[in-house]
Amino acid sequence: MATDSGELHDVCIVGAGPAGLNAALILGRCRRDVVVIDSGKPRNGASRALHGFLSRDGTPPLELRALGRAELEPYPSVQLRQNTAVVAARRGENRFDLTLADGSTVAARILLLATGRIDLVPEKPGFREYYGLGVFHCPYCDGWEHRDETLVAYSSGETGHDLALDLRVWSRDVVLCTDGPSGLTPAQLRKLALNGVRVIEAPVVGARGGTGGVIASIVFEGHPELSCGAIFFSSDCLQKSPLAEELGCDLDDTGSVRCTGHAATQVPGLYVAGNVRGGVHLAIVAAAEGAEAGMAINNALHEADLK
Repeated sequence: MATDSGELHDVCIVGAGPAGLNAALILGRCRRDVVVIDSGKPRNGASRALHGFLSRDGTPPLELRALGRAELEPYPSVQLRQNTAVVAARRGENRFDLTLADGSTVAARILLLATGRIDLVPEKPGFREYYGLGVFHCPYCDGWEHRDETLVAYSSGETGHDLALDLRVWSRDVVLCTDGPSGLTPAQLRKLALNGVRVIEAPVVGARGGTGGVIASIVFEGHPELSCGAIFFSSDCLQKSPLAEELGCDLDDTGSVRCTGHAATQVPGLYVAGNVRGGVHLAIVAAAEGAEAGMAINNALHEADLK
């Protein structure tokens, strides 16, 4: 069974998306001894292209990750390991011990979690199959590609109300499908109607594909099938890894890890970047948070090492 050499690294980064890789880039340029743990299962792996990332708009997410890994190659103090961190423990003031899925271990003075989130795709036939091919969770990421088409907002209550109105940015033909009683107030129904949003409360059977392997329609029980260009859903996005909570981090009511400033948590030596935190969940924001974390971590190590 493989184990680490016993060396205490400066930093261990768990997660190799835009946040983790950009933090590693900053730290590599600061000559820090860094180990990056990459599970190879990104949140946006189902997406055909990421958007809103200046100079990389339309790039497939896996291609961006490959580019990021290649840019780390000139920095000999940064190493990447294809693995999954399953257990982490804080030992004293300046040490974290991690156990990986293959039984190997890593020890580091500082730990950065860039482990991301998991989007809960609705458990309806066709939704998972066409996730990234007409079924989406982020209109900022995929709304432009389906502008002026019939857009379905799949949700209910206040969340559905807000999602349907948000989609009006990209199309005037928006339908809110609540999959049962809408849970909307009379005021919310009036606002939707005034903005041209139709509401269908019939139970949703699933999504149907068309030619080209993309979404074509949403199917109901006791209601005519609705042709559409895309379905946008709103659901919880859970922490992909339990490590932050197990190490004692505070989570807010959205499930995001609270930061005390510049990516630091209230657990000494533990930092977070990317979707682990709250705020805007875009790849370019995650990359920026990775840079912020890298600088904060380098400053903390530098201060600790000064005589």
